[in-house]
This record gives sequence, C-alpha cells and structure tokens, in this order.
Amino acid sequence: MLFDNVRIHLQAGNGGNGCISFHREKYVSHGGPDGGDGGKGGSIIFRVEEGMNTLTYYKYKRKFKAENGGDGAKKKFHGKNGQDLILPIPLGTVIKDADSGLVIKDMSEAGDFVICKGGKGGWGNRHFATPTRQIPRFAKAGIQGEEKEIVLELKLIADVGFVGLPNVGKSSLLSRISEARPKIADYHFTTLEPSIGVVELSDERAFIAADIPGLIEGASDGLGLGHEFLKHVDRCRLLIHVVDVSGREGRDPVADIELINRELEQYSPELATRKQIIAANKMDIAEDEVILDAFRQYVEARDLQVIYISAATGENVKELTELAYRELQSLPPIRVYETEYIEEPVETSEDHEFTVSNVNGVYVVEGDWLYRLMGNINFSDRESLMYFQRVLRNSGVIKALEEKGATDGDTVSIYDFEFDFVT
Repeated sequence: MLFDNVRIHLQAGNGGNGCISFHREKYVSHGGPDGGDGGKGGSIIFRVEEGMNTLTYYKYKRKFKAENGGDGAKKKFHGKNGQDLILPIPLGTVIKDADSGLVIKDMSEAGDFVICKGGKGGWGNRHFATPTRQIPRFAKAGIQGEEKEIVLELKLIADVGFVGLPNVGKSSLLSRISEARPKIADYHFTTLEPSIGVVELSDERAFIAADIPGLIEGASDGLGLGHEFLKHVDRCRLLIHVVDVSGREGRDPVADIELINRELEQYSPELATRKQIIAANKMDIAEDEVILDAFRQYVEARDLQVIYISAATGENVKELTELAYRELQSLPPIRVYETEYIEEPVETSEDHEFTVSNVNGVYVVEGDWLYRLMGNINFSDRESLMYFQRVLRNSGVIKALEEKGATDGDTVSIYDFEFDFVT
C-alpha cells in the first residue's frame, strides 16, 4: 500500500551557551574577559530525493531532532555549530501545518527547504565588557531551535493521469508507452499504488504519465482504495479515461464512464472539468457490436475525444500519445499549491506576556520570555542581578506583583528561582 500521508514532529537544534571566562597569562594582570560564543544549532532541511516516490522513510520514525550547538569556551573559542538534519522527501510532497492544515511549502521542484531554523548561539562574556563593567561575570544562553508539528502529504506530479475502473488496462497501457513496469494481472485491484512513467515521443518530446488505481463506485466517500488515490489526480493537467469496450466481463463502458466522472466530481468539482481523452481499450477482443454501437453513439452525442486502442497489441497507442502531447501544449502548467501558513514574527508583543498567581502563599510568575531570560542571568554576580531587577521592573512584573497583593518579605518564584519581594 502506498504510504503517502504522515504526521511528524520536528525540533531544530538549540544554540550553544556563551562562556564566562577571563584571560589568564603569566605577567598579564588584567587579561579581561575571553569567553567564546556558543555554536549555532542545526537546522532541519527537507530535500527532494530523486527516485523516491513514497513517504515510507517516515513510517516508523515520527520525531526528528537536529544537533545542538556546542557551548563556547575560554580563549574566545567558538562552540561547534550543530549539524543540519537533512530529510529526504519525494517530488510533489506538500508540507502542511498539523494544527491548521495550511500549506507551508509545496515541494513541486527539486531543491532544499529549511523547515526549522537552528537557534543562535549565545554570546560569551567578552561581548559585555564596557569601560565601566570590565569584568562581566555573565554570558548569554543559546536560543532554542524552532519546533514544528507538520503533516507531509504526497501528491504525485504527472502531466497525464490514467483513470478508470480496475482491470480496464491502465497499467498495461502505461507499460506499453513508458519504461514503467507496474504489476499486471487479470484480476481486480492488481495495482495497489500509483505508478509513474516518462512517455518519450520523437524529436525530444516527452511527458509524464501516472496510473491512478483504486477507483470504484463510492471512492469519493472513502470506499475501496480510491479515496487515498484521488488526491494524486489533483496535479494532472490531462486525464486519459480508460474504459473496457470488449464486453468480456459484462461491463457497460457508458455506465463505467459516468460512474468514474461522478466520483471525480464528488471529490472535486474542478477536477471533473479537467480535459479528458477517452481511451476505448481492448478493441482486439471486442466482439459485442451492441455494446460498441451504444458506446459510439454516446461519445458522438457528447462530442467526446475518443481513440480506440489495444494496450495488449499496441493498436493506435502511438496515436493516443501524440494526441495527449498536442493537448498538453494548450493546457495550464501543473498545479502548485501556494503557501498559506505565515510564520509569526519572532519578536511580537506577546513575547513579554506573563502570568502571576498565588500558590499557597508563594507568588509564581511565568512567561516564555522569562524562561529564556533566566538562562542569561548569573545569579551569583551583582551586576547581572541588577540587570535582572531592571528587566522585571521595566516589563511590569513588579507592578503586577503589587497589584496581586505581594508585600515586603513575600516569596516570589520564577522557574524555581525564589527571592523575597522588596518594593
């Protein structure tokens, strides 16, 4: 079975922490700060892999994390940058946000896409030296890497899609006109996953064709295999509707055409308007003139394009591919899904939101920005503590504590760091 839809969790690497260090050298009394910066965290990158046509790579592993950046060291040594994590995906994969379902990126062309950026490394204490602060005993913590929950959905890229009921000869036709070798047998549901082939004509003319299996009555409602594979028709610019006109299995080709078209319309009204060529297959064994006459009257009355072929013998197959190529020249290009998901800016007003609650007499303050700030504070250094106090006052935390009822001597807790409240 084709594995073409998966939900995965991604975590880019965190940036390394900056180093607190001072230069030590014989005969040098005031070497100054020399703490190095932390390394950048590794990013997560999707790369289109040639020849890959399923998402089976993600079947048993759903969580991926890139390498963290290394911490800075003394003597201004920069921490090691985390290695990027490159994940392979097939051409035509649509990347969506898991919660909203919005499209982040349509990988309809070969190349790379950075889905999660690694966090920046923190500055070492040498960056914080000033004429009045010559021995900074604090450094900056690394920034956390981006984290996302996404859905990968494969939508095959092909110019032409073969649609039709099972066992009408779609796979035989694809193997006749291309190098694709799908499984072929005389029973229903031989093909359990789409097959793609390059159809090469003369004079360097070519197009890509795909056999879309599993369409039966009720496919648009999830019956059979059709619901899984109908989405692979979305990108096809031209549909070749293959029908069995031999009458060997007691089928009515007119009823079959209407059945498939009805399923296409119920799945997507736009898809039902897509250009079609009717490929009347198995003419080499067609003997029931009543069925053939009724079929001819049907297509003529509706002015449908039809070619009578035999995938088994090759009769009129070349004429079918030539017609398909000519039609493609006037059709719009393959559909590309526009980006719908807009990443929120890193710096927003919400970055300084916080909550204050009283838990058993202890005033607990929480906020994402406060958690990041705590990593930058050296609580054993007076200057660093004074900076921390200024941030709490300027951001409104002190005022919020007072409004909540905090008075001198009350205990305040900010992510396990407790202190006595003083106005």
